[in-house]
Amino acid sequence: MVHTRLQPVAELNRLRSELERAFAQNGYGSATAGAGVFPPLNLWEDDDNLYMEAELPGFEMDDLEIYVTGGNQLSISGEREQPKLEDGGWHRQERAFGKFHRMFELPCDVNADDVSANFSGGILTLTMPKSEEVKPRRIEVKAS
Repeated sequence: MVHTRLQPVAELNRLRSELERAFAQNGYGSATAGAGVFPPLNLWEDDDNLYMEAELPGFEMDDLEIYVTGGNQLSISGEREQPKLEDGGWHRQERAFGKFHRMFELPCDVNADDVSANFSGGILTLTMPKSEEVKPRRIEVKAS
C-alpha cells in the first residue's frame, strides 16, 4: 500500500501560480507569465475615501487607462514598450514589457465622477471618494 502525504499549502501555491500564468496569457495580471501580479499595489481607506497606490516605473500617464465601473469595480491597464536595441544583444531581461490589465472589486462603492489620479515618480495614486450611502453617519441619541 502506497501512502501519499497531502501538502495543501504546496498544492495551493502551485494552483495559484498556474492561475496567474493563465490570466497573464489572457491579458490579466502581469505582462509576462510567472512574473507575479502587476502592478503591485496598496489599497486603504478612511471615513471618506478609498486610496490606491500602484508601482508603475517606466510608464507615462498617457500609457495608462483607469476605469471605475458599477460603483465598485476598478480597472487599470497599460502598456510598456520594450526598448529597441540598435546594436548588440540582451544578456539579461528581467523587467516586464507589454500589456497588463488588472481588474478587481473595491470594498465599497465610490463616486466615479470625483475620482482623482496623481502620477509622480512612477507611483500612481488614486483618491476615490466613497458614495454617500456607504459613509459612516453619526446617529444622535436623544435622552427621554
